[in-house]
Formats: sequence, structure tokens, C-alpha cells
Amino acid sequence: MIKILSTVPPLASLSVAILFEIIATSMMPKTQSFTHPVITAVVLSCYAISFYLLSITVKTMPLGIAYAIWSAAGIVLVSLVAWLWHGQQLDLAAMLGMSLIIIGVVVINLFSTVAH
Repeated sequence: MIKILSTVPPLASLSVAILFEIIATSMMPKTQSFTHPVITAVVLSCYAISFYLLSITVKTMPLGIAYAIWSAAGIVLVSLVAWLWHGQQLDLAAMLGMSLIIIGVVVINLFSTVAH
């Protein structure tokens, strides 16, 4: 399985890493400060999978670019999940800041020569 994962395109492994990071971070409040063992195990497993896939990604994509995309997408998507499922409110400043994050990731992917 590890050999198969090493042949996955970097944006695919990065996308799945982001997905697992979003799941883990979004479930963190449910751990009740890590006092619920099953949910805690799920959160820690999702983080482990996310970091493993990120480590596969950085074999073929520059670390700074991969981490910028991973963290930016995580910030924006976790905020979206928090708004939709946890009822967290986002003010204008938060939405503006996340818009700038998205613009930054788009600029990296469209114009950076080191991104690919």
C-alpha cells in the first residue's frame, strides 16, 4: 500500500491530507479535552493519516508550497465546517481574511513556478 501511495499525484495526496486534517480538527471539540477515548482515537488517527499523506506530498512538491496550501485550505474549510455544523459566527474581518488566504493559494497555484 505504501508503494501505491508513493505514486499518487502530489495534489491528490495533498487533497486527501487536507480532508483528514479537516475531519480531525472539526471533531476536536467532541473529544471533550481528550476525555472521550473513541473520538480521541479517531481525531489522532485522522491527524496521523493527514501528516503521513503530507509527507508523501513533499517528496515531489516543495515543502513551503505544500504546507501553504495544506494550512490555508485547512483554515478556510475548518472555518466553513465550524460555521455550518457548529454554529460559529464569522464576522466581516474573518471572511475577508479567509478570502485573502484563498487568493494567496490561487496565486501560488497559477503563477508560482516552484509550485509544480
